Amino acid sequence: MATPDHLLKDWDGFALGAVLTSFEKPEEWTHSDNNSFTYSVADWRVEKPIFNADHCIHCQFCWVYCPDTSIISKDKKFSHIDYEHCKGCGICAHVCPTNPKSLIMFAERADEASELANWPKKEKKAGEENS
Repeated sequence: MATPDHLLKDWDGFALGAVLTSFEKPEEWTHSDNNSFTYSVADWRVEKPIFNADHCIHCQFCWVYCPDTSIISKDKKFSHIDYEHCKGCGICAHVCPTNPKSLIMFAERADEASELANWPKKEKKAGEENS
C-alpha cells in the first residue's frame, strides 16, 4: 500500500507527534495527519502486546511512551490496546516496570487466552528465598 500524497512531506513539515493529552474526553482529541491514528500501521505488526491486568499497577508508562497512542486509558487506568493502530514496536512492554510485566510481546497470531494462562511467574531477585 503506497503512502497517500497528503502524507508525503519534508521533515520540517510534520506536526509534533508526541503530544500527551489529558485523560478527559478522549473522543474529542485531535490527531495529526501524520500519525497512525489517521493512517493505520497495524499491518506492519509481527508481534503484538498482550495485557495481563493481574500485574498492572496503572503507572501509565506504556501510555506515555506509546508512539502511536495505541494504549487506551480511562480514569487514569489502563483500559485496552487499540490493535487497529498498534504497530507492534514493543515499547509498551519494554517500559513496563512490573514483575512479571503486565505487557508482554507475543506473535501476532498468538491466542490471548492461552498466553494469559501461561503468563510468566514473578522472577526472584538474588538472595530471595524459594517459596
